[in-house]
Amino acid sequence: MSELQINTTQNVNIMFTAASVGERILAYATDFLIKIAYVSTIAYFIFHLSGLWKTMQTMDDWSQMAIILLFLLPVVFYTLLFESLLEGQTIGKRALKIKVVKIDGYQASFPDYVVRWFFRIIDINMMSGIIGLISIIVSDKSQRLGDITAGTSVITLKNKVTINHTILENLSEDYKPTYPMVIKLSDNDARIIKETYEVARKASDHQTMLKLKSKIEEVTGIQSVHNNTHAFVKTVLKDYNYFTQHM
Repeated sequence: MSELQINTTQNVNIMFTAASVGERILAYATDFLIKIAYVSTIAYFIFHLSGLWKTMQTMDDWSQMAIILLFLLPVVFYTLLFESLLEGQTIGKRALKIKVVKIDGYQASFPDYVVRWFFRIIDINMMSGIIGLISIIVSDKSQRLGDITAGTSVITLKNKVTINHTILENLSEDYKPTYPMVIKLSDNDARIIKETYEVARKASDHQTMLKLKSKIEEVTGIQSVHNNTHAFVKTVLKDYNYFTQHM
């Protein structure tokens, strides 16, 4: 599985793990079985038990085709419907804990799902899915053609989560906050700050750290009492945790 770096609109780099080919195939297989179960149920209960099939025998070919297509609409639009309702997941994707995301940091929108759904004709339905498979393998972001066109990718949600992956900070019982104005931040702000801080710290990226410090001061109105940028950011995160836990 490859690492997928998503650059948000705030110029924050967030690392995700792209879903493997195996996970995507298993999710597809799960959804396919659900579709088969639906068709089998409809065929048995609607056409067989209700006697609708006998009634259809008296209709012309076009009328028969129209009725069949009507019942098959949920199968045709299955992926589009569920990805729209479940924010990038079908039942199969949810079972495999994978999800469609935008590679620019936005939540994928309905038009994005429409593009992905339309390109299934090429990626999956043509040549038994070989085109989509090759595209995923050779793409550096594990994208099939539909993903490339829509600007999306599929990531795994199975990453092991520790305190370092959340906005939580370890605080001592006698911790004294320094910057009360951190309450102007939201949980999403704190998450972005922590993710940016961790990436910059690991890369020894002093410029990004300075920009982060400047942005925090601009948004909150805080006047830093720390000469050390690392210490300032860590204090902001700890203060945010302190005040949100005691409010």
